[in-house]
Amino acid sequence: MTVSLPLVVVLGFFAWGAVKFLGVRTWIVALIALFGFWLSHTFMAPAIESGTRSGVDVINDSHD
Repeated sequence: MTVSLPLVVVLGFFAWGAVKFLGVRTWIVALIALFGFWLSHTFMAPAIESGTRSGVDVINDSHD
């Protein structure tokens, strides 16, 4: 059985778990999310997108 989840859902789950179980403050999670939003509008965005897709492809190929 294959389950397909968007990466943002997985990252949101980890952020919730960090706040709930590791005691990470909510404002730190918000600050990191805001940093990611601003980073997506820079010249580094295509390299980050490519690297993320390559990493996901490597993980997906290892399960076939």
